[in-house]
Amino acid sequence: MAQGFLPLCRADIKERGIRQLDFVYVSGDAYVDHPSFGTAIIARTLEAHGYTVGIIAQPDWRDDESIAEFGEPRLAFLVSAGNMDSMVNHYSVSKRRRQTDAYTPGGVMGKRPDYATAAYGNLIRKVYKKTPVILGGIEASLRRLAHYDYWSGKVKRSVLLDSGADLISYGMGERCIVQIAEALDSGLDIRDITFIPGTVYKTKKLDSLYDGIVLPSYKEVSGDKRKYAESFYVQYCNTDPFSGKCLAEPYGKDLYVVQNPPQAPLSTEEMDAVYSYPYMRTYHPSYEKDGGIPAIKEVKFSLISNRGCFGGCNFCALTFHQGRIVQARSHASLLLEAEKITKEEDFKGYIHDVGGPTANFRHPSCRKQLRSGVCKDRQCLFPGPCRQLRADHRDYVELLKKLRELPGVKKVFIRSGIRFDYVMADPDDTFLRELCEHHVSGQLKVAPEHVSDKVLGKMGKPKNEVYEAFVAAYKKMNARVGKEQYLVPYLMSSHPGSSLAEAVELAEYVRDCGYMPEQVQDFYPTPSTLSTCMYYTGLDPRDMSPVHVSKDPHEKAMQRALIQYRNPKNRRLVLEALEKAGRMDLVGFGKNCLIRPEKGRPDIRRERGFDKQGKGKKKKKTIRNIHKKKS
Repeated sequence: MAQGFLPLCRADIKERGIRQLDFVYVSGDAYVDHPSFGTAIIARTLEAHGYTVGIIAQPDWRDDESIAEFGEPRLAFLVSAGNMDSMVNHYSVSKRRRQTDAYTPGGVMGKRPDYATAAYGNLIRKVYKKTPVILGGIEASLRRLAHYDYWSGKVKRSVLLDSGADLISYGMGERCIVQIAEALDSGLDIRDITFIPGTVYKTKKLDSLYDGIVLPSYKEVSGDKRKYAESFYVQYCNTDPFSGKCLAEPYGKDLYVVQNPPQAPLSTEEMDAVYSYPYMRTYHPSYEKDGGIPAIKEVKFSLISNRGCFGGCNFCALTFHQGRIVQARSHASLLLEAEKITKEEDFKGYIHDVGGPTANFRHPSCRKQLRSGVCKDRQCLFPGPCRQLRADHRDYVELLKKLRELPGVKKVFIRSGIRFDYVMADPDDTFLRELCEHHVSGQLKVAPEHVSDKVLGKMGKPKNEVYEAFVAAYKKMNARVGKEQYLVPYLMSSHPGSSLAEAVELAEYVRDCGYMPEQVQDFYPTPSTLSTCMYYTGLDPRDMSPVHVSKDPHEKAMQRALIQYRNPKNRRLVLEALEKAGRMDLVGFGKNCLIRPEKGRPDIRRERGFDKQGKGKKKKKTIRNIHKKKS
């Protein structure tokens, strides 16, 4: 296996003596050769299996020549929008253009197109008419079938059709891409590769569909919200590699997009292999002159210990992408990578994170999952822990201890999400003690998201009493180990199910705990989450019950303002929200009031010499004031 960075230009392949690359990987991100970046993992996996790969990073989608840097690959073009959906990368939840892009040299915005997967696919197809094009990455994975697109406000077709590509590799694609490569290398036509788990293909006939499910057609789901919800829930219930079935989505009379069941989870040995490849662990040196790639700062001194999540948050796309079965690396693999980190020139003794989608998941939630998969009709932690749940942190505690003992390591932090209900389900409090004593830097960030049980039910989160129990346990444990450390809760406004009444309930909670959130996450309807389905349809696809959805920007602003009611800039929004919610009892001078009254008794700030904006009032130059000043 060659050392150094993978080819980024024609001169690189000439230097390596390569006449024609097997694969050309087109990415919306700059090239960072680190295992936290999907491009690096897939390219290195192919290289480890004997295939040559070149990277075209952030090509100019308006220029045909930008895609022809290496010429035509022997087997296929691989296309990814990058580590993020390009639309999430470009726009905030209010659909305002972001100012920076952490995956671009110098953080410059605008180096990739909107809907990058489709744009790159069409660019390739324009130049190379018959070369196979295979899509991958998070954007393609979550847009593999018809999906609601928040930014256009429409139900869009499968990205397979809109991109002109031949195949999608969805989910975590290491095993899948090798199987595709071997099939192409054996001489199979791309149109005949219809049998690989974790792929989506298009066909004119369903003759080969065995024991599959035909979904409502694109015409039906784009015109009928109830049909969309029904179709989505079938997809949601077929994301397991053991029990999932083939799904076929009709487009007209003679075209179908077919999704094969997901790939089986990787074994620990396979996971270790993926992270053992000779990554350079940084961005390509050609980006140095432009200021480097900002995204590397977040991951350079962090370790990915697992993938998959059985937490089941409805606003998260992990169920559709990584799946619910947790896969973990061995201690030996993680310690080896940690030793490499300690030898970095700018390592200062701090490992920033040891985790994954959820840091404290290190094994499948129950013993049957690797034999028969996850349950279709129940979640592992919601609405409460399943009786079969294995709540056990011993392996994670042992791993953290080993990492702390490495020469050169001063502190090991945990910055990935801690699932607090899983902590509370563990009868042994050793992990909580270890967490408080060794792995918190003054503040622990957790994600209760809300306090209203009604909203939490729509989020797929535990009841508020579970979070309250964790708060008490965390406080008690810190007192026990002699630490003064705090919790920083992540809160979300405007999630489906949250009206102004629930937003007021959250504001009262913030008041009672004396917490002033600096940032509040407005619910962001990203492709292929259960919450996004609720947002679009106004229906909970699990039981087809109606759900209140806040879509009006002004109502969303009021919900967000209520959580940050102490900010003077939010006063008018908070007053309007309380009036509309019928909670004017929270306007006044009592200890439970959120804001002071505007009419009737003067604002208390004005009584104390401030104007309505909270600025000091200028005193008039009267004779009396002048004499006071002189005396």
